[in-house]
Amino acid sequence: METHNKNPVFVSMVPFIFLLFSLAQFCYAANNILRQGETLRNDDRLISVNNVFELGFFSPGNSNCTYLGIWYKFDSETVVWVANRDKPISDRNGVLRIEVDGKLVVRDGRNILVWSSNVSGSSNNTAAKLWNYGNFVLSRDDRVGDIIINRALWQSFNEPTDTFLPGMRVPVSSKRGEYRAYRSWKSPDDPSPGNYSLEVDPNGGQQIVLWDKHNNKRLWRSGQWDQQYFTGIPSMKNYASSFQGFDISHPDENGTMYLTYPVSSTTDLVRFQISWEGKEKKSRWNASTKQWHYVQSEPDPANECERYNFCGNYSICDQFDSRKCICLEGFRPKSQAQWDASHWSGGCVRKTELQCPSTDDGTAVEKVKPDGFKKTKCTKLPDFANLFSPADCKIVEDTCKRHCLQNCSCTAYAFISGILCMIWTGDLVDMQHFHQGECLGERLEFFYRLHHSEFDHGRKISNLMIVIVSLVVAGCLAASLWLLWRYKRKLKVSSNLCCKDDDVAVFDVSKNKSKDFSTDLSGSTDILIDGNQVNGPELRNFDFSCIAAATKNFCEENRLGQGGFGAVYKGELPGGEQIAVKRLSGQSEQGLEEFRTEIILIAKLQHRNLVRLLGCSIQGEEKLLIYEYMPNKSLDSLLFDEAKKAELDWRTRLSIIEGIARGLLYLHRDSRHRIIHRDLKASNILLDAEMNPKISDFGMARMFGGNQNEANTVRVVGTYGYMSPEYAMEGLFSVKSDVYSFGVLLLEIVSGQRNNSFRSFDHTSLLTYAWSLWSEDKVMDLVDPCIRDTCSPNEVFKCIQVGMLCVQDSPAHRPKMAAVVVFLESETVTLPMPTKPTYTSLRTAVEEEYVVDGEEMMSSNYVTATTIVGR
Repeated sequence: METHNKNPVFVSMVPFIFLLFSLAQFCYAANNILRQGETLRNDDRLISVNNVFELGFFSPGNSNCTYLGIWYKFDSETVVWVANRDKPISDRNGVLRIEVDGKLVVRDGRNILVWSSNVSGSSNNTAAKLWNYGNFVLSRDDRVGDIIINRALWQSFNEPTDTFLPGMRVPVSSKRGEYRAYRSWKSPDDPSPGNYSLEVDPNGGQQIVLWDKHNNKRLWRSGQWDQQYFTGIPSMKNYASSFQGFDISHPDENGTMYLTYPVSSTTDLVRFQISWEGKEKKSRWNASTKQWHYVQSEPDPANECERYNFCGNYSICDQFDSRKCICLEGFRPKSQAQWDASHWSGGCVRKTELQCPSTDDGTAVEKVKPDGFKKTKCTKLPDFANLFSPADCKIVEDTCKRHCLQNCSCTAYAFISGILCMIWTGDLVDMQHFHQGECLGERLEFFYRLHHSEFDHGRKISNLMIVIVSLVVAGCLAASLWLLWRYKRKLKVSSNLCCKDDDVAVFDVSKNKSKDFSTDLSGSTDILIDGNQVNGPELRNFDFSCIAAATKNFCEENRLGQGGFGAVYKGELPGGEQIAVKRLSGQSEQGLEEFRTEIILIAKLQHRNLVRLLGCSIQGEEKLLIYEYMPNKSLDSLLFDEAKKAELDWRTRLSIIEGIARGLLYLHRDSRHRIIHRDLKASNILLDAEMNPKISDFGMARMFGGNQNEANTVRVVGTYGYMSPEYAMEGLFSVKSDVYSFGVLLLEIVSGQRNNSFRSFDHTSLLTYAWSLWSEDKVMDLVDPCIRDTCSPNEVFKCIQVGMLCVQDSPAHRPKMAAVVVFLESETVTLPMPTKPTYTSLRTAVEEEYVVDGEEMMSSNYVTATTIVGR
């Protein structure tokens, strides 16, 4: 018998190697699978096979808490799912594992349960796998005969947080009602459930609805689904080739449908998210730029018509109509006074109540004319529709109309391809007009109910005759006036009675003696600003004699104020329109530059919080800018006047702060060109009759290109006390320079004190005083005494905190105006803590404007001034 000697070292190593292998299998998960008995700790990761998604523990932003989540491997900041969003782990000892009963659980360092799948899998073959499309699935292998079937027990796609990914299925059921599937984060650093949710409303044509959960109201809706588009998002057809794929399935045996978006490929990455500030965002990953490209954000902050029911009931919102809100034909504003003041939320009411005769016996209809229907096209269909399906399932448009006419509660109907018959039995709400290129074919039309008198053709003919007679009389009167005007012109007494009202180029350089001015504005009106060419505007060109007559020859009693580059006068045109006229000196080279800049910039801007430029006049050395008249003058004339500041109660001041913020946001982000104002201060904020703020004086503004964020200049312009440190000291300016000025202005509005003229024993400026009170938790001492007893402490505290954030030394630490608007208008957003401002006002003179060219500096009153300019 032959024997073989075994190596004793090898024999002893086999059990050891087996033990190490077993421990490794016990302690660490595979690349994308976590099996029963394995654990996933703080530094461990599961990575999908396609290397796109990653699962593990993370701490968002500046948070010290730990969460289990899923994110993109190439972009760890974009988290798409969070497990324990309600119960964060306070340490970094979190553990994910499958317990003996098959549940997938997360425990903290003290072994306390913080999250569970709540689904058990008793088999030892239970495992959790991270799939290629971002779904984390707990499943087990069951043997049926000789076949092994993998059964999914739980999956993250069924418990989403704030992100909808391709491959998800959102249940839609009228029995279940609205399904609020997606909930925003509370803040960028806090994944706990926030104030906003996205849901699917299955009633009356499925649609997506954005909810403000804190106030329990709708903020935006997508419009009804017609099997191809969401009818309230006309731009869907513009990116249909890129985002085609949305579908809602037919009802299953339980009556449940599913909203889906298919997975096109693992390289074409798309996501839909409800952001923490309440926006529904659609984005696609651009592999070449390594960035997310936002295709659309709803609601669009630049389009007020996308706000839910912005114009109230029975009214249509039109973004491009000067009236903004228009009552449906046959309706009138509920409150004409509020309507005239641009407060449209009250909506409209019927001019004539509906007749709605009974049709039970068929005789009443013959005695009383029935109501009629008015068609409206290219309009977002109203909310809260009901689907009508007759018993025989045969329905055409006439059937739909007849059903509505026979129902006295029916206010409108629509027959839409892909949805069929829709009936409205309540008020018609949240309607928006779509213009050419936005309307989805002829499908967006509905018929609303009106009293039969609205269709009385005889009455219309009578009214038409009245209009024709009136026009003939008006024409004769106009002809008479024209003949009179011609006669007076021959007598040379008409020079003060007319203005040129044609749209012509405003630049008359034939009499202008400035070389630079004539060079820049003669011929083609293409202008170069900061290297960017823009087309010069065409404005109404007023006759100088007309403006002289309107201002009573610029008499002193009509003077409204004096700016750095000219006086401002009140005037009244022959038609009764009141205007404000800025008269610039012909000898000032600075005046020419600011005159040129103001015309180029402000003529392109249209926003309710920006002053409107009506036109200009150039005659020799005389250069005039004509603006709309602001009866309440500038903010500083009230805010810093002890006798008048009481007119600015807290509500008015808060409204002014929010209006200025929205105006700046428009300049920085939503206007055609990004514009930096560079001289934001109280004297450049004008107030209309309703105390609405309007930003004015764009003579020092600069225009940025689409990709430009910062610029440097040796010509530093602005007002001491409002300038950011990097601009005053180094000539660097950006949108954050305006943010700094806004912060100073905000603190002035709250305190009623000028930053530059502030004096105390311990402080040299309002900013240092505000920081002292902030650090000592005495912020209410900063509030203007005349409003201290009537203001809201919470609102004041938030405003002061926003102001302190805006005046931080580093531009990177200051928020953008988009964030500032959210901070001011949201009641629940968490604000970051400000840092102490080191630099304060560099000068104590009140609102002195200056220019620095190289090493030379001049102020508007010719007082020598110095500043530090960084090298």
